[in-house]
Amino acid sequence: MSKFDTAAPRFSVEKDGENTRIALSGAWTIAASRVLEQSAKALAEAAHGAAKVSIDFAGVTRLDTAGAWLIDKARTSIAAAGVAAEYAAVSQDQNTLLHEAAYAPPVVVKLPKLNPLVSLLAGFGAWTLDIVRQIVAGVAFLGELVIESSRTLFNPKLARPTSLVYHLETFSLRAVPIIVTINFLVGCIVEQQGIFQLKRFGAPIYAVDLIGVLVLRELGVLLTSIMIAGRSGSAITAEIGSMKMREEIDALRVMGMSPIDVLILPRLYALIIALPLLTFLGDMAALSGGLLTAWIYEGISPVAFANRLQDAIGLNTFLVGLIKAPFMALVIAIIASIEGFKVEGSAESLGRRVTDSVVNGIFMVIFVDGLFAIFFASIHY
Repeated sequence: MSKFDTAAPRFSVEKDGENTRIALSGAWTIAASRVLEQSAKALAEAAHGAAKVSIDFAGVTRLDTAGAWLIDKARTSIAAAGVAAEYAAVSQDQNTLLHEAAYAPPVVVKLPKLNPLVSLLAGFGAWTLDIVRQIVAGVAFLGELVIESSRTLFNPKLARPTSLVYHLETFSLRAVPIIVTINFLVGCIVEQQGIFQLKRFGAPIYAVDLIGVLVLRELGVLLTSIMIAGRSGSAITAEIGSMKMREEIDALRVMGMSPIDVLILPRLYALIIALPLLTFLGDMAALSGGLLTAWIYEGISPVAFANRLQDAIGLNTFLVGLIKAPFMALVIAIIASIEGFKVEGSAESLGRRVTDSVVNGIFMVIFVDGLFAIFFASIHY
């Protein structure tokens, strides 16, 4: 390549009355991007005051799409000022570039002004529709789980006990410290506030009844389920989402294996087994925290606490929380799995789906707990 071919883009101006000729020369390419942009800007300014402008390409040694776009942008700017602008001495290749890389000014689209009330109702409608779609997807996914579970039930060889034990350890044994700690602290707080408030009525002993019923029926299973939704639900979504990003799920299908059978069912069974066990440990931890607080603040001995607790609660109080646990585990597993399968091929998508998994899981756990509370109250259990 000669030195002439790499010459910087430049131009000269010749004026003849109201006619102006702009002679381009050098290489108008991206290689000289800074000079190229400056020259194109000066090109539009050089036509100021003229009635007709001719842009001559006779001296142009090289031209690429960047140069053609900037030159055509300058010509458009000149024409917008009311000056007739045209090209001269343009070769066929240059004409093709100028045509294909023609400058198109951005079009500003003015959005119509909407009534704020209409926008609010439209947003509410879209949100409602999204919830309905999620419910439909959840029911459909539950149907797939039932079908795959039936196949495993009638053909035990399809079961994966090794995977089940591994996930059971991950979801239950490794979660014990955080579950016990959280429930113990909450038990301490609830008992302390119960003592302080009931002491005004001269009945601090009833704080034992309060913590017994509240923890065993509602608080123990609710706190444990929320922690599992944040800890294990997010892990399930992240694992399945990562597998989908690496096309491992497609590989399972190619090998004739069901992703639900291989990936979902072991995690689902592990959660259904783990959550009642963790709920029991959480209940005991919360009651222990309440016992310790009652002993410190009100001098209620452990024996007196246990006797009062035995009078305050029954077997049904204890069973209510445990009955809820498997259903909450099912909800958490379904939501986490669905969000995992929704992951696309980017890290941003994975992070968004993990967030949705935790948020939706916690919301549905509280919603299911509310439904059970209404159900048990209606049957006086």
